[in-house]
Amino acid sequence: QKVKDSMRVLLPVLLKKSPESYDKIRAILLYIFSTNGTTQENLDKLIQNVQIESDSDMIRNWKYLDVPVISSPIAQKHKHPRRDRSSEETFQLSRWTPVIKDVMEDAIENKLDSKDWPYCSQCPPTWNGSGIV
Repeated sequence: QKVKDSMRVLLPVLLKKSPESYDKIRAILLYIFSTNGTTQENLDKLIQNVQIESDSDMIRNWKYLDVPVISSPIAQKHKHPRRDRSSEETFQLSRWTPVIKDVMEDAIENKLDSKDWPYCSQCPPTWNGSGIV
């Protein structure tokens, strides 16, 4: 079942004294991943209330891996468009396809935007996909 108000479920667990700080960081990261980011104020309050100020860089540094830790309209604009994979055959335990699969398929098909991917070289016009370029 989908959790309707994840913060209401998460906060009592984080405020307990028993979990280690790494477990608290994991829980906060799961919250951020599930909501596609949070506001700066919310993140600051969460870190302060849970008392993990010294380890807060472990959360904030995910932005360098292109994870939207702090949600903003600008960050949503640069997201890679997802492909519709509803008709594809999947494994029994597969539920999610990583974004990198879409990016790699677009790179193979030479469909990457040069503004977002300036270091990806364009394939020669005569390339038919059968050899190394």
